[in-house]
Amino acid sequence: AHVYCEIKPFDAGESAIRDFSPKGVILSGGPESVTLKSGYRVPACVFELGVPVLGICYGMQALAIQLDGQVETSREREFGYVRVRAQGHSKLLSGIQDDTNDQGHGLLDVWMSHGDRVVELPPGFEIIASSHNAPMAAIANFDRQHFGLQFHPEVTHTPQGHKVLQRFLMGFCGCRGIWTADNVIKALVTAIRKDVGPDKVILGLSGGVDSAVVAALLNQAVGDQLTCIFVDNGLLRLDEGDQVI
Repeated sequence: AHVYCEIKPFDAGESAIRDFSPKGVILSGGPESVTLKSGYRVPACVFELGVPVLGICYGMQALAIQLDGQVETSREREFGYVRVRAQGHSKLLSGIQDDTNDQGHGLLDVWMSHGDRVVELPPGFEIIASSHNAPMAAIANFDRQHFGLQFHPEVTHTPQGHKVLQRFLMGFCGCRGIWTADNVIKALVTAIRKDVGPDKVILGLSGGVDSAVVAALLNQAVGDQLTCIFVDNGLLRLDEGDQVI
């Protein structure tokens, strides 16, 4: 979606999360079970940031159980393609669908991979999508802008998944899709010019991806102020030295 993000571990400290100052938080899926005492939990501060939160699969279950809902192991596990029905024309899913039923409800083709399911909503939440085996396939607290999806929008097997993620990012978090290669290059070139100023730069150029990209960025930023030094140590591939030069 061209939105800058960083992946943090479940045990990231509160300061690391608050210092990043996120516009929103996505809680990923995972192979564990929140019903176990050893099940991983979401850092409590995530729910205190005042920003939109989207829990996916395990992330939804962790969100639910930590906000006083209830999760239990399902007698019928879901692994694979499932069709879910959107309910209530929620702002998260409204207009995003693969088909409609006779009653006009939106239908989404999604990918499920879970053995647990939410069986009791946390206070303030409502159901916004359901499937045959997961009555709470998607839940939402619109006052707090906290959402949970039992299905996986991040996989290609959920055709409309990218639209759901974009709706969350742009519609609720207020993000913009500006983290593109062109914008990254422009930002880096500007930063390099500021750091280097009138000075000269020497770059050890091996010819690998890292040093070659640095060379290209430095050349674009400071031009003749850059001197690249390449050492042919005699142990390179055939003609590699000439290619680097």
